Amino acid sequence: MLDELDGLLLAELQRDSSRTLRELGEVVGLSPSAVQRRIDRYRTSGLITREVAVLDAGLSATAVLTICLVTLRYESDQHHAEVRGRLLAAPEVQQVYAVSGDYDYVVVLATAGMAEYRDAGRRLFQNAPNIQRYTTLVVFDPIKTSTALPVTIG
Repeated sequence: MLDELDGLLLAELQRDSSRTLRELGEVVGLSPSAVQRRIDRYRTSGLITREVAVLDAGLSATAVLTICLVTLRYESDQHHAEVRGRLLAAPEVQQVYAVSGDYDYVVVLATAGMAEYRDAGRRLFQNAPNIQRYTTLVVFDPIKTSTALPVTIG
């Protein structure tokens, strides 16, 4: 069970996990060793699954971000597993969401340019037998991107 200090520390870690234990401790009111024990507990329990560096897509003149709205032709568990496996294996795929409504999946891709996007689109969607249709939205300006999740206490 998480307490209020866990909530504060997890929020700070999601904001910037590269800070020192001392810096994090000053923000949340804990000693560096107490911060380390809590972080170790989050990792051991699986609450923290990994730590990554987030790059600014706006600093790459050639990076192309796209959002693909995907509808499947067939809806069996096997068909979903095949599509998910293909998307999970593709390095261009940044995020995949199974959704309700008119589409089955929302897929976020990051490619080095439009030619690379076209290749990925053909490979992942156009030439896939179970994709009924897909619609691509090209991101002109990523106004807000975040990986932070709300932390529930208690």
